[in-house]
Amino acid sequence: MGRIRTTYVKRMTRKIIEHFPDRFTKEFSKNKALLKEVTETPSKQLRNKIAGSITRTLKTQKE
Repeated sequence: MGRIRTTYVKRMTRKIIEHFPDRFTKEFSKNKALLKEVTETPSKQLRNKIAGSITRTLKTQKE
């Protein structure tokens, strides 16, 4: 079983993908850098969780 993401991370992931659908890719490191430019997250750990969630969402959407 995998780790469960909080509602806040899921909500932020959906909002970011809606606002910037073309900028994010299936690569975690690029998403992490873009997320740093686009939003102000309070911690690095939270930014990484959101970037991972964006990556996972995009991988499952386009397949």
